[in-house]
Amino acid sequence: MLWGRCLVSAGRQSCRCKVSFIKRQYGFLPDDVKSLRAVVTPDISKIRNIGIMAHIDAGKTTTTERMLYYSGYTRALGDVDDGDTVTDFMAQERERGITIQSAAVTFDWNSHRINLIDTPGHVDFTLEVERALRVLDGAVAVFDASAGVEAQTMTVWRQAEKHSIPCVCFLNKMDKPAADLKFSMESIRQKLKANPILLQVPVGSGRNFSGVVDLLTNQKLIWRPGSARDDGRVFETHTLDQSVEPELVQEVGEARAALIEQVADVDDEFAELLLTKFSDDFDAVPPVELQEAVRRVTLTRKGVPVLCGSSLRNKGVQPLLDAITAYLPAPDERHHDLVRWYKDDLCALAFKVLHDKQRGPLVFLRIYSGTVKPQTAVHNLNRNCTERMSRLLVPFADQHVEIPSMSAGNIALTVGLKQTVTGDTIVSSKASAAAAARRAQNHGGTGKGEHPSIILSGVEVPEPVFFCTIEPPSTAKQPDLENALSCLQREDPSLKVRVDPDSGQIILCGMGELHIEILHDRIRREYGIETDLGPLQVAYRETVLHEASATNTLDRTVGERRHVVTVQLTVRPAEGAVCEVTFTKELEEQLTAEMKEAVKNGVDSSCLQGPVLGCPVQGISALIQSVTTAAGTSPTMVSACVSRCMLKALRLAGGQVLEPVMSLEVTVGEEHLSAVLGDVAQRRGVVRDIQSRHDSKVLLASAPLAEMMGYSTALRTLTSGNATFSLELAAYEAMSSQDQNNLLRRAAGLL
Repeated sequence: MLWGRCLVSAGRQSCRCKVSFIKRQYGFLPDDVKSLRAVVTPDISKIRNIGIMAHIDAGKTTTTERMLYYSGYTRALGDVDDGDTVTDFMAQERERGITIQSAAVTFDWNSHRINLIDTPGHVDFTLEVERALRVLDGAVAVFDASAGVEAQTMTVWRQAEKHSIPCVCFLNKMDKPAADLKFSMESIRQKLKANPILLQVPVGSGRNFSGVVDLLTNQKLIWRPGSARDDGRVFETHTLDQSVEPELVQEVGEARAALIEQVADVDDEFAELLLTKFSDDFDAVPPVELQEAVRRVTLTRKGVPVLCGSSLRNKGVQPLLDAITAYLPAPDERHHDLVRWYKDDLCALAFKVLHDKQRGPLVFLRIYSGTVKPQTAVHNLNRNCTERMSRLLVPFADQHVEIPSMSAGNIALTVGLKQTVTGDTIVSSKASAAAAARRAQNHGGTGKGEHPSIILSGVEVPEPVFFCTIEPPSTAKQPDLENALSCLQREDPSLKVRVDPDSGQIILCGMGELHIEILHDRIRREYGIETDLGPLQVAYRETVLHEASATNTLDRTVGERRHVVTVQLTVRPAEGAVCEVTFTKELEEQLTAEMKEAVKNGVDSSCLQGPVLGCPVQGISALIQSVTTAAGTSPTMVSACVSRCMLKALRLAGGQVLEPVMSLEVTVGEEHLSAVLGDVAQRRGVVRDIQSRHDSKVLLASAPLAEMMGYSTALRTLTSGNATFSLELAAYEAMSSQDQNNLLRRAAGLL
């Protein structure tokens, strides 16, 4: 019965297919609970939680597809262009040939369990990368070998660095005529400020690329065209022969010597081994010792192993899988400070939510300690609520296998958690959380004698830069639209929905044109609502130019109760993107915690709509100098008085509009460069640098987001479709007085 429940299907896959997969994957069908648990919960040292990250069109999804095929999970090679890949299962992904949602798959390779998340490359969906990297232990960075490090590569690399994630680099598309190993290595070194450690030398170049030489073993791995249906499953291993290929032997010898010296420079244990045993003969260094040293260097992030291949041509993917198991960390090798306080109790982080029409919300959990079981109650620390987990699944893209339990180190998919959202900490009970807090406090806590937090850090959500109105086809559809937006917001925290206080219209705020376009399409397809979108508008911000003080008194009678408040405060410009609230020393001691909270709420509410355009205010500091209240005055009235006083001070301080400025990278042929430069100048752009990349030029510039509307169409027209570009939010910068006046006139309908 247990195995029957384990094979309950989801999506299109039948139970018979699941049985077939388990038989292919493990070679047997478990007939009892013990053997089943061994299948679904391997030893933690054999688990690898990894992500695939890269720039747009570097080959992430194709690489993932090859991994699934060679591991035995799929029987046929999927293709992005054909729209039949496992991880790109959304209709929008298959139509556009891009990854929109991160997708999790689980498979085995050489007795290791690999939980892999394929992430998007488009900057509009950067949150998908952020929340995946938050819970992963390692990552594979995929590069186009002809382009090296590109704009979005630097973005995802910074995200991986923020979470201290060890990485392996894969130089994909080595079969392209412009593929250049030295150029790609140098771009990793210069642009990413990383220490690339080359583990393979390609055999052949361009269309003649046929395999790689492993520098650890000096073995040549060759994929012969036409062999085994040319699916790349079978490859030949040869020992290098000096008499047959002397140039390759010399190149490999020099590269291996450079590898050994490079590793010795950053790993003291390996350097000592060389000095004591192999100082006269580097060729005698055993591959095992070298591999262990490379692993130590990778885990300490002192270097990144680099491998070569061509995923589309089915070459080099199996060695990449070997590298994942050999060099990237197991869950117990990563330091999760808070987890040790939970010991064997459950501690997990919810990092993604999906909505299923039949089963409701599906919540992805990264389990850090303890064991998860279905039909059990769990406690959400962030929401302070207890929920019942009805079912537990192993994620396989859009198809899942039900299981009886899952242990620490794994990624699970749960059914029944209706209030949990991205970034919530899940524990077994309030009691276990309290016990963890006591353990942490007994061991020093925060170091200040405070009660330590035992909540895992959540996911950092970027602020939206675009917004537009969205309207249902009729008032009868209004509740359906609100429900759809609520579900989409829970799935995608980077989507913000608000209601305009003046017009009552629903405002949709997103990360870019493509982001909002995809959301609009999903509302139509998945929820059956034909909505209308208003014109896309830029999400400006506001700040102040000068320091200003204001005083405000609120005297209001509600029912039989009179509320009297007088507030005096000063507003001044400040660094950063927040609105800081400080109190004078005397006021800090006088006010109660409840009154301080009321004052902060009043400041926060006034910062939602600035005095110039009604945009959110940032980069200010509010010093509260005096708060005088009559007896019986409620905190709500204090907040209202502070808000009115803040608005008065903001007007007196002189408003300044801040506009989002984008970092622009355009790759274009030299014959079209002058036309692109002229167009960027017309868009108030500033050129930072022009670099050469083989026969193309790479233009690096900054330009206001408002001027980049419809840029893809304009660029195609200027270059006859022979250019590519990427945009990323760089910063919010102050507009010139002329541009600000023009903006205000347009907003008032005068232009």
